[in-house]
Amino acid sequence: MSRYINPYTDFGFKKLFGEEANKDLLINFLNAILPAKNHIRDLTFRNSENLPDNEVDRKAIFDISCVGDNGELFTVEMQKAKQHYFKDRALFYTSYPIQRQAQKGDWNFKLNPVFLVAVLDFEYDEHEERRKIHRLVMLKDQDGDVFSETLQMVFLQMPLFHLDESQLETSKDKWLFFLKNLESFDEIPAILQEPIFKRAFETAEYLRYSPDVQEAYQNNLKVYRDNQAVIKTAISDGYDSGKVDGKMEGYIEGESKGRMDERVQIAKKMKSSGIEPAVIAATTSLSLSDIANLD
Repeated sequence: MSRYINPYTDFGFKKLFGEEANKDLLINFLNAILPAKNHIRDLTFRNSENLPDNEVDRKAIFDISCVGDNGELFTVEMQKAKQHYFKDRALFYTSYPIQRQAQKGDWNFKLNPVFLVAVLDFEYDEHEERRKIHRLVMLKDQDGDVFSETLQMVFLQMPLFHLDESQLETSKDKWLFFLKNLESFDEIPAILQEPIFKRAFETAEYLRYSPDVQEAYQNNLKVYRDNQAVIKTAISDGYDSGKVDGKMEGYIEGESKGRMDERVQIAKKMKSSGIEPAVIAATTSLSLSDIANLD
């Protein structure tokens, strides 16, 4: 068993970045990957407002919603599976926090900035952007001049990150190195012997959790590994990328229906043990309302 949890799982991602007690980790991570002019001093978590409408999307995208100290709106996501029309989906879901800023009455259309930060467990464009591990997207005109900074999207294509410990220079490098290799570490690397990363490693240590939470994590980890196995098998069988996506979506949907009873039972056990609903939701993919209604 690995010493540290897998950050690509729903459980691991939200443990690291989605809890009030670890808010400093998310702030440090965002400041490492966003432009310096968008530096964040503080943020407030809020309930996710943009959950996808279908089960396939909910199983493929883990999101954290928060507000910066200057009113900026952040959606931070871990996406574990490539899907059809990926870029269109990103635009569609980021339109929600823009539209919801509308005010009744005499409103001048002034908008707070909206940021999407997507950590991708896949390459979304294997040809055009193959060398762009970190991609910052905003609205520009035909000459490349910025038209609006209201919406900014950051995509991190984790499979393209290959730096080793000796090559790390920036905070961004260190965070990507941490996320890419966390599950394989037996101890904290020398380059990450900093207070913020020591906190991150402490949060990610598997044995610090209760047996019930460990069991929930193991179930969540199994789903992640099963999904990865399906993708690799489909590719080795000669499917093109579109067919891999279709096979993956079909698998996730079928797996979700087949394991619903199991997830409900896990949620009930966690709830009876006094575990916070947000942790139960992150582990089982059940909604907070579903968890509240459990007997």
